[in-house]
Parts: sequence; C-alpha cells; structure tokens
Amino acid sequence: EGADARVDDVVMDEFHWYADQDRGVAWQTPLLTLPRARFLLMSATLGDTAFFEEALTALTGQPTATVTSGERPVPLEFAYHEIPLAHTLEKLSDEGKTPVYVVHFTQADAAASAQDFTSLKIATREEKAAIAREIEGVRFSSPYGSEIRRWLKHGIGLHHAGLLPKYRVLVEQLAQKGLLRIICGTDTLGVGINVPIRTVLFTRLCKFDGRKTSILTARDFHQISGRAGRKGFDDRGFVVVQAPEHVIENIRLGEKAARDGKRIVKRKPPEHNFVNWDVATFKRLMNAKPERLVSRFQVSHGMLLNVLSRSGDGCRAMQKLVRDSHETADAKKAHMRRAWQLFRALVARHVVE
Repeated sequence: EGADARVDDVVMDEFHWYADQDRGVAWQTPLLTLPRARFLLMSATLGDTAFFEEALTALTGQPTATVTSGERPVPLEFAYHEIPLAHTLEKLSDEGKTPVYVVHFTQADAAASAQDFTSLKIATREEKAAIAREIEGVRFSSPYGSEIRRWLKHGIGLHHAGLLPKYRVLVEQLAQKGLLRIICGTDTLGVGINVPIRTVLFTRLCKFDGRKTSILTARDFHQISGRAGRKGFDDRGFVVVQAPEHVIENIRLGEKAARDGKRIVKRKPPEHNFVNWDVATFKRLMNAKPERLVSRFQVSHGMLLNVLSRSGDGCRAMQKLVRDSHETADAKKAHMRRAWQLFRALVARHVVE
C-alpha cells in the first residue's frame, strides 16, 4: 500500500538488524514507504544515529528525538581466560557465576560442546534429580531427542534455531527454574529474555559471516555480552572470553617443558575458518563503540510482486523505492538493473503481465 497504508506507529526493536546482510532490508523498507507513521527505533547498539535522525525527519516532516543511555541495570565484569574451556566452566561454577551461556557460531559446535561438557561435574545430585522429575513426562521422540534428554540430565541445555520448538521451550523453562548450569547456543538468538543467564562465555572472537571469517564487530560483541546479568537477580553480570585453543595448549605445553626440561612442538592455529585474536583484541572490542549501521537494501522477487501489486503505477513505485533507499548512487544503479532483470524474468514466466 506504500504511503497510503493506514499505519500510525511503527516500533522496530533490535534495529541493529538494519545492517544484517540478509534481513536488513526488512528494517529499512518501512523507513522508505510510510511517511504518515511515527517511528520508534530501538537497540542497545545503535552507534551513530545522525543519519537516521535526518532520514526520519525527511520522510515524515516531523522532528526526531534521540534518547540515549550508557547505564546498564546490571553492570558487567569482563575477563579473558587462557585455561581450557572445561576448566573455565568448572571455575565459573565453583564461583557461583552460573547459569553460563556458552556462545558458539554454528549449531554443530554448540551441540558438540554440549556433548563434551557431560564429562564435567557441574550439576549436583539434587539438581539432577530435580531435572529428572521435570522432564519425566516429556516425550523425546525425535531422532535427536535422546541426546537432548541426556544433556539435560547433566544440567546442560542446548538452544538454537535448528531445534524443534518443544525442545527450545523446555530448555527455557528449565533455565527459568534455575535447573540448568550451562546452556550451549549460538550468537543469533535473543536468549536474554527467555533464558536468564548470569555469565556469557565466548568460545571464540571470530565468525564466518557467509563470505569470510573475521573478528567480531564491536556491535556483535556488545550485543552478545549484553545478555549477561539478570535484572532483579544479579548485582552484576559476567563476560568471559576464551583465548584460542592452540594458544591455551601451547601455554600448557610450555609449562610442561619447563618442568621436564624438554623441547616442545608448538600447536599451530587452524588453517580454515579462523582469524587469530588475543587479549589486545578482547580489550579493543570491550572498549569500542558500535560501528555505524550500514544499509543492506536489496531487491527480491517478493518485493517486486508486492510493489507491482499496488493500485496505480507499480513500476514507478518500484523505481522510487530504489531511488529512496539508503544506498550509494552506484549501488542504486545496480539495484535498478537487478529489478529490471527480475521483472523481465517474471514477465517471461507469465507471473506478471
């Protein structure tokens, strides 16, 4: 419906997704098409907002107010560990800093860690018995269910988008009752709401974004770190970053060599899907401000069909949408070429006429 849409207010939470390669267009499109609406854009990691203040005022003709605060309800403490991951978890458990959300950047890594952690003595006998009572009537009938149940019995939860919803909800319920010491998951879910956690533990500081592996952005680091600390429960939250595995192993080998008086062969970093980080990287991310949000506008078949279906001249509406996008001049030309390419394909297939 474009500018004729009967929309009075638009509330866009997690607005930092504006800069996401795949989903950013969903956060940008309302800013291009709803001049009658009043907007509220919210995020803990917006960064420089000057562009959006100007864009909103240009769209709606109304002044834009920016409300900012750097004060957290639950302050965070940061630490960098050069000890094995298992030792870190046992240390956090002994210090009463659980539940711990162990951050991974693939679902497979999260599941592998859940399996590895079953060898740790994290949950007490009483906690295991309480978990067993809670899941007694739950059917773990899917092929993956038996593993989920085994991990839960050790006080370990798995939580990511690839799980069946019933398992995610079960992990959330057990976590809310304080029965899970460790939750292994990915970086993409806003678990702070449904999974109360006291400590966020980064297993690594580099991530594959679909094209290349690189060090986390300051925005990603702060967004994930911000899940630590339960308002109303904790006086502070904790953020722990692990050193690379080969670095930790080389420290251990070095200590052993010093005791035995023997030479060692140092472990090398992984050759694929890895960028090295160290304590300096950690400190830089900890103190850095979120980067300015970058436009990720893109044209798709779905966008074309929606805009062409408007009453009036859909082609002109589509051209205006591309022209008004927050892209550079060169990018807009590329989007326009892409739009015509998709349009011709739709015409050739008799989807549109």
